[in-house]
Parts: sequence; structure tokens; C-alpha cells
Amino acid sequence: MPGDNSSRTVAGIYRRSYCRPVTTPLQEPTFLILAALAAEPLHGYGVIQEVAALSAGRVTLRPGTLYGALDRLVEQGLVVADREEVVDGRLRRYYRLSDAGAGVLEVEAKRLTSNADAAVSRLRRRATGTKPGVSHA
Repeated sequence: MPGDNSSRTVAGIYRRSYCRPVTTPLQEPTFLILAALAAEPLHGYGVIQEVAALSAGRVTLRPGTLYGALDRLVEQGLVVADREEVVDGRLRRYYRLSDAGAGVLEVEAKRLTSNADAAVSRLRRRATGTKPGVSHA
């Protein structure tokens, strides 16, 4: 409905948004896309390259997957289109992380760090044979 927050008019065309709200934990590709855009605006291929670098090659985004994710992130307000330029006759759109996106990325990074720290701590205890709350003094 036109009065509903999940709809909008673009270029005179009514468009209903079926985009899901932001939920955490983020899927790994979403987390990596946001992380890729944290330092500076990037165009699509730049995001693909940065995600591959951040994940040490574990995550490879295909263009269709990336642009679908970028559209969703733009609708959710986590990413914004920064600028466009024409290179070799082709339009290149740059995206940047919004303030809301930076906030979501920061919360998720802290969550992941906390989980990783807890896992490392438990692995150390396992290796030394100590149990939580037991002192070997």
C-alpha cells in the first residue's frame, strides 16, 4: 500500500518491497560485503575482489549474487549508492557503507570475536586438561 513503509514509488512506478528486515547473525557473504565496504566505496567488481581477499579465497561471489545482495542491503539501509561513472562505455556504480551498516557490522564483528575468544579459551583448557572454575594451584 502506498502509505506502508515497505512500499515506494520509483520513476513513477509503484514498487512493493518484499525485503526482509536486518537480522543477526549475518550470513557470511553479507558480513563480508559490509566489511569490504567499511574502508571506502567500491564498485561491484571491487567488492567481489575484496570479499575474496577478506575470506582468503573461501568466498567467491558471482555478479548476480553480489548485485542481489547489494540491492537488498540498499533497501535495508545498510549500503548506499555512492556515485556512478562511465568506464570504457560501461556504467560503474560505487557503493558505500551507511552509518546504519557500520553499526550492524560493528555489532556482528564483536559478536563473532566474542564467540571466537570463547572457543579458543575452551580449546586451551581442553589441551591442558583444566576445567572451568577449577584451580590447579
